[in-house]
Amino acid sequence: MELNDKIRPDLKDFPPYSAHTSPDTLKEQFGLSVEEIIKLDANENPYGCPPRVVQALSKFKSYGVYPDASQLELRRRISDYIGVDPERIVIGAGSDQLIDLIIRLMIKPGDGIINLPPTFGMYSFYARLAGAKIIEIKRDANFQVNNAEIEASIEPETRLIFVANPNNPTGNLISKQGIKELLQTGLAVVVDEAYYEFSGQTVMDWIGQYDNLIVLRSFSKWAGLAGLRVGYGVFPATLADYMMRIKDPYSVNAAAQVAVIEALESKAYLLNQVRDIINERQRLFDQLKRIEGIEPYPSDANFILCDCSRHNAPLIVNELKNRGILVRWFDAPKLRQCIRISIGRPEQNDILVESIKEILGEVKPW
Repeated sequence: MELNDKIRPDLKDFPPYSAHTSPDTLKEQFGLSVEEIIKLDANENPYGCPPRVVQALSKFKSYGVYPDASQLELRRRISDYIGVDPERIVIGAGSDQLIDLIIRLMIKPGDGIINLPPTFGMYSFYARLAGAKIIEIKRDANFQVNNAEIEASIEPETRLIFVANPNNPTGNLISKQGIKELLQTGLAVVVDEAYYEFSGQTVMDWIGQYDNLIVLRSFSKWAGLAGLRVGYGVFPATLADYMMRIKDPYSVNAAAQVAVIEALESKAYLLNQVRDIINERQRLFDQLKRIEGIEPYPSDANFILCDCSRHNAPLIVNELKNRGILVRWFDAPKLRQCIRISIGRPEQNDILVESIKEILGEVKPW
């Protein structure tokens, strides 16, 4: 019997996650160096990691030794940063890994999760992988959620609600009152605060008050460590213990642990960058707003979603790519005529805006 016959039938047509394209794979196509490519498609920190991270990694000598499997020192440092007991903190290879583990821990085939599209694609990705039933409660025209509709959709087998706050790729927040209403359903509510540093809104202070609240965060966005893949979650104490039992012991590599510790030592430096990015977000929003046929949505994250329905969003994305500028397009309902632009450095954003104007000047509106 061929190995193909051994594959789970429900995974034979499994759609892969549509990740961004690395500049390394495109540099020959563009005839540009990696440094010349303007990468605004993955919500990374355009300034990179702090200098002391680079310095610490250049001096690090223990690559031949397994890292601390329980990340004790790292959990203590994160505890100091967020003011939560380290026993509640679980660290993973990006918050993606924690999403996967939460679903593995709480979902068996046929159990349900509530997903709020358009939103971060990894919630449904891992849920499908686990054989879960995905209950989709679509956001409205302004990308807000309807809590009454969510509550009405709950079935006996429903276990989890995933809420990205701010939402990716739309950039908007659900109010704290709205999240409190979701917690009152009794389901486990995973509040993904990957962009917290840019929004300033958090429910981290509710940890300990609600035994069904999980909060996820990341070092990929604000701290400039996307390439090292570190995220963390804060859990009810019992759930944190179970998560540590099922987590890969060495999933957070030695370099990543050093980098996060140094990034937290550089907190003031990084938060100054965050303020610069927030200011630049407003400047870019104002510039995009002045382009006829481009409608940017207000954002509390480090990116801006733009409605380009008077033009052709995929064409704009491809024309920008031909100029060495990468932005994100999603083949998904409500998003097919939108582009998502990560906030770059001022000079990168200026080039982007001028390029969009030139492209729209050459292409007739729909």
